Amino acid sequence: MLTRAGLLVLRLLGLLPLALLAAIGQGFGTLLYALGRERRRVCLTNLARCMPELATAEREALARRHFQAFARAFLERAVLWWSSPERIRQMVKIEGMEHFEARRGGPLILLAPHFVGLDMGWTRLALECDMVSIYSRQKNEVFDAAMFAGRQRFGRQTLLARQKGVRPALRAMQAGRPFYYLPDMDYGQRDTMFVPFFGVSAATITGVSRWP
Repeated sequence: MLTRAGLLVLRLLGLLPLALLAAIGQGFGTLLYALGRERRRVCLTNLARCMPELATAEREALARRHFQAFARAFLERAVLWWSSPERIRQMVKIEGMEHFEARRGGPLILLAPHFVGLDMGWTRLALECDMVSIYSRQKNEVFDAAMFAGRQRFGRQTLLARQKGVRPALRAMQAGRPFYYLPDMDYGQRDTMFVPFFGVSAATITGVSRWP
């Protein structure tokens, strides 16, 4: 019940002008930073390890901006999931589309790091072509259904649950669908290697290097 009410509020927020929605998102993010003790600790620990040259106050300011960007991106999903294609095209611009068109129809991986704007890229490109991607099922079934429907509202998109593995996505890519690939997903030790990231050893998966 609470999830349905929350989705209704989110949908109503999507009717607001983007500048106002962004301001609300920044305020929401500031609140999350203040209340989210555990996630704040993780964020600050990562920044301290990767950017030790920054002063504590600088890392805290950077972490706060990240929380604000995350919250803003979450609220802007209301635009992506329920607003018109015209509004989405105005909000998200594509650069370098000629490179995409040159490879259309053949095996193509669209490497999209799992950052706050991942849904922006997916939804905007979904207005141009049919793609395939892998997603993680959400624990809350109502929110999972809303997210799934929102990401499939344009064209004939294929979303595969992570539990199905990468083979179905690979077959779809080989059949001509671009694969919108979010490479930070955890597939276990078998498909993981550690590489330097900001001078710190960090886990990543090896899918891109092994796929044709």
